[in-house]
Amino acid sequence: MCLGLPAKVLSIDGNNSTVEMMGVSNTISIELLENVKAGDYVLVHAGCAIQILDQEEALKTIEIFEDIKRLGGSK
Repeated sequence: MCLGLPAKVLSIDGNNSTVEMMGVSNTISIELLENVKAGDYVLVHAGCAIQILDQEEALKTIEIFEDIKRLGGSK
């Protein structure tokens, strides 16, 4: 099974970007996409942005993941 997570683009440095995913900052590749800007939401899979997301849909998805995290309890 493949899982992509929505992430907010914080900054861009060439083909790499610092993003925030559920409170964690990571550096990912944005080489597969054109016209990515700071503030955009992207779908991240295996360390690569694979799609620019609509902000409203990204925020809804993040909320669902947060709900799952709360319901499952952090161990």
